[in-house]
Amino acid sequence: MKKVLSTVLAFAALGIFADMAHAGYLAANADGSGASSIMRVYGLSRAPVGYVKFCAINPAECKRSDQTRRRLHLTPSRWRDLEEVNHIVNRTVEPVTDKELYGEVERWSFPKRYGDCEDYVLLKRKLLAERGWPMSALLITVVRDERGDGHAVLTVRTAEGDFLLDNKREDVLVWHQLPYSFVKRQSYLNPSYWVSLEPKRTSDRLDQTGME
Repeated sequence: MKKVLSTVLAFAALGIFADMAHAGYLAANADGSGASSIMRVYGLSRAPVGYVKFCAINPAECKRSDQTRRRLHLTPSRWRDLEEVNHIVNRTVEPVTDKELYGEVERWSFPKRYGDCEDYVLLKRKLLAERGWPMSALLITVVRDERGDGHAVLTVRTAEGDFLLDNKREDVLVWHQLPYSFVKRQSYLNPSYWVSLEPKRTSDRLDQTGME
């Protein structure tokens, strides 16, 4: 009897996880669009200038890691990580522009109390890495928002799809649920390399096109 009960509870737990961890994926495909939950990449792209300067000051944050590069499955614990980190950083950091904060057009840095979109991303990436996430799953991504302005989000690369952590939203969503135009992101193979998310914007014709 105890064995049967434990089995039932185990399946119940799996059911709860399915409702939770795959909620974004299911909602994303509910409109029948058939959009893939995994981003398509189109060869190499240039790294943002702000990122290059950030890496010069913080080389340890940009080095290639020997951690796994395979897509991790979302467990209940990992899903909580995404929600908690997104919530904590969004509520802790107050949005200001680099011009207001530093008197510069662009500076990437870890925020203490204030920061702009890429600073949110850097902190979320750092906190998730401290929770055991491999850097290959945590990819800084550049987009154009609803107004056509440049914006940065964190792409979390999983077996269930590419999910986004965004300082404009509390929900963790599948990438194509957001009304953004996707420009480029870090490569999961090496954080120093960036890949294009736009078919016509690659810096090297020899680079392969496909899913990362």
